[in-house]
Amino acid sequence: MTAVHSPLHPPVLVAVLIPAFNEQETVAAVVGVARQFAQEVVVASDGSSDGTAQAARQAGAVVVELPENGGKGAALRAALNATQAEFVLLLDADLTGLSAAHLQTLLDPVQADTLDMSIGVFEGGGFVTDWGNKLTPHLSGQRACRRAWLLSVPGLGEERWPEPAITRHLKVTGARWAYVNLPNVAQVVKEKKRGFWRGAAARTRMYVSLLTYRVRRRKS
Repeated sequence: MTAVHSPLHPPVLVAVLIPAFNEQETVAAVVGVARQFAQEVVVASDGSSDGTAQAARQAGAVVVELPENGGKGAALRAALNATQAEFVLLLDADLTGLSAAHLQTLLDPVQADTLDMSIGVFEGGGFVTDWGNKLTPHLSGQRACRRAWLLSVPGLGEERWPEPAITRHLKVTGARWAYVNLPNVAQVVKEKKRGFWRGAAARTRMYVSLLTYRVRRRKS
């Protein structure tokens, strides 16, 4: 059945999707910037045990709460299911220095149909995050694309970190994509959020999951 939209409730064109796990300190600021830009902002709280969901809701986001921590892929899929927007922007919940102009930079080439996906990389936001983003730009969580394209990525919701699956689908489908610079944007590093040792352990688990994607893909 085709949805009917009344003039009072036109279809949403652009939505910002923010997967978040225990990001109560930063998620509200990211939501605040996103609400300056997009008609709809969806935060998927990935089994958070802190005040992430409440902070996001108070900042004006639509919040989807997952009962357990299933990983970024599951949270992203839940956020996608919560919107019908034609275009989606994906943001991490721990960004600093973000502005609506950065979101416009991500969206413009996709909305103009010169790219199927734009991928944001940090520039001048801080040595640690700049270095990490430039070393592995294909793992960036800041992206823009059409919702329908993202839903077509095989196994999107099954991967704890979905970026390798997205990259593979870009290559397999011959999609048009490019990196765009996001000046002065950075992330709060895990070591700062969780303490050095817990943060370092979390970072190690993340990279192990990301870097073993191809092996796991061949075995499945």
